[in-house]
Amino acid sequence: MIIDCHGHVSPPTELWAYKASILSHRGSHGRGSVTVSDEELLEAMNKKEMAPAGHLDMLKRVGTDLQLISPRPFQMMHSQKPGRLVHWFCEEVNTVIHRQVMLLPNQFFAVAGLPQVAGEPVEGVLPELERVAKLGFKGVLLNPDPYENSGTEAPGLGDRYWYPLYEKLCELDMPAHVHATGSHSDRSPYTMHFINEESIAVYNLVNSSVFTDFPQLKIVMSHGGGAMPYQLGRFESGAMRSGRRFSEGMRKLYYDTVLYTEGALRLLIETVGPDRCLFGSECPGVGSAINPATGRTFDDIRGLIEGFEWLSAGEKHMIFEGNAKKVFNLNID
Repeated sequence: MIIDCHGHVSPPTELWAYKASILSHRGSHGRGSVTVSDEELLEAMNKKEMAPAGHLDMLKRVGTDLQLISPRPFQMMHSQKPGRLVHWFCEEVNTVIHRQVMLLPNQFFAVAGLPQVAGEPVEGVLPELERVAKLGFKGVLLNPDPYENSGTEAPGLGDRYWYPLYEKLCELDMPAHVHATGSHSDRSPYTMHFINEESIAVYNLVNSSVFTDFPQLKIVMSHGGGAMPYQLGRFESGAMRSGRRFSEGMRKLYYDTVLYTEGALRLLIETVGPDRCLFGSECPGVGSAINPATGRTFDDIRGLIEGFEWLSAGEKHMIFEGNAKKVFNLNID
């Protein structure tokens, strides 16, 4: 079985119209809601958008059996004011995800967005976290930079600011999948901001006491941990000066395989081990352009991992399904 832990929702355009509406009146006309039928939700999953085919058809093309879908991170607008807009939109997105999962329960599992309002206490996300847990969501996206690269720095993920969220995630036995959202900077737009923030997140968590204080906490890093596998030697050397192994700290985290070259995939798995890697492709998404060298989309990475002769059958099983089942508590055969 192939389980993709990193997918994003393909919603009807009414969701984006709802976002534009509440941003335009800043809440003065009330909350409103996204009103769409089940038929419209299913139609959106088959609509050709950012890939050669629609979402469901792309999963068939690349051989994905199940996918965990979450909000589209760059749309989540955590830095917007007033903060109620963040809550409203996040809750509507989660509701759309829940409905699509209920319509296609053999294809998808749900991962929620958190209404992280920049500058507000993290406790503000807990009511929505409890709501989605009751709906059967399997995890949450965690944005390490709610300010969205606007010049104000958020606390690092090792900071006690985040502890109320970590405590609740442990109580619910839900993992956090670290993924930045938008970016206000032309110098480092959102796709670059993702990688930078994921690298910073790994660094901060490894150099913190988070996993001592929360030994049951499960955190998955998007996009292979950003730049960290590539730069491991630098941080390993620095940590050794205080008698630590940075690489050992990295193995307290999990990493998805949303990397679109054979060399990058090899380096990630060799660095953290196959027991810490979860298959992810973000298909359809940024990687859904055609690779001229193969004639297939860049995000069609299943074959690359299957071709690693240095991985045993058991190790490939862990990457493709076993680790996702364990981390996200997927009770499937």
